[in-house]
Amino acid sequence: MANYYCLMAGLPDINLSDTKPGYDMDEFTEQLQESLTSGDARLMADYFFMLRDCRNLVALLKNPDAEVKQDGNYTLEQYLDLITSAREMNFNVHRYPSFLSEFARHWAFNKDVKGYFPEDEVLYRFYDYAIKTCGNDFIRRWYQLNMNVNNILTALLARKQGWNVGDYVKGEGEVQDMIREHSAKDFILSVEMDNVEELKRIVEQPDPVQKEKMIDAFKWRWLDEETMMEPFSIDSVFAYMCKLEMQYRWARLDVEQGKEYFRQIIDNLRGEARVPEEFRHQGVAQKDSIL
Repeated sequence: MANYYCLMAGLPDINLSDTKPGYDMDEFTEQLQESLTSGDARLMADYFFMLRDCRNLVALLKNPDAEVKQDGNYTLEQYLDLITSAREMNFNVHRYPSFLSEFARHWAFNKDVKGYFPEDEVLYRFYDYAIKTCGNDFIRRWYQLNMNVNNILTALLARKQGWNVGDYVKGEGEVQDMIREHSAKDFILSVEMDNVEELKRIVEQPDPVQKEKMIDAFKWRWLDEETMMEPFSIDSVFAYMCKLEMQYRWARLDVEQGKEYFRQIIDNLRGEARVPEEFRHQGVAQKDSIL
């Protein structure tokens, strides 16, 4: 296993609570390209950057003229080729992962189905792909954790709303089977996972933004705990990239939410401010006298 001491030792510490990204994502990506072995670079391409390919593919399926940030593995021309070959059922597994081609092929049948959320669907397909094909145990367990957390949170919410839990469980595995088969309060998941009580508290959080932050904090802590003993391994490089992307997402959302909040204030002032009639006349008179 390669040792990335020089790469990791020079990186700043980052924290989910930081209001600004602690490191430039593009700069770190360039460093990866220069530092990783060919095998580890392939690992990052297939099991980290492909998540961006999933997002870009959904954007282009929704709108062929969409401007996508080509920050994954493929160019715009390759995304369009993937969509065309999938539509024509001309799959080439040597060019694109089969789960992406299948997702694109089924798009026309699924896009108008009520309750179909393509971002969620392609995400679960990617998790399944990573769990079944990745040779790195840490990365495989990371995506299993993500699938399990999503399923558990969804199942707890579905039960709270009185919905049929089995309709909302995705993927295969022990956790999914336990959710589908057991009616106990926690689906007896405490036998399989240690953090079910924490996930139950997350579901009870009424603020959706705070809930999302709690989920990311849960995952952040898992990444820290799992890489603590090997801080210079490819696992730690992968974990740092995952944490950096979480931090970027929240920093970007905070900026966007701040802009939206400011816009609402301005709109409210414009809509609600009513200058009394006598002041308006006085203002006109003052303006005329100045002129």
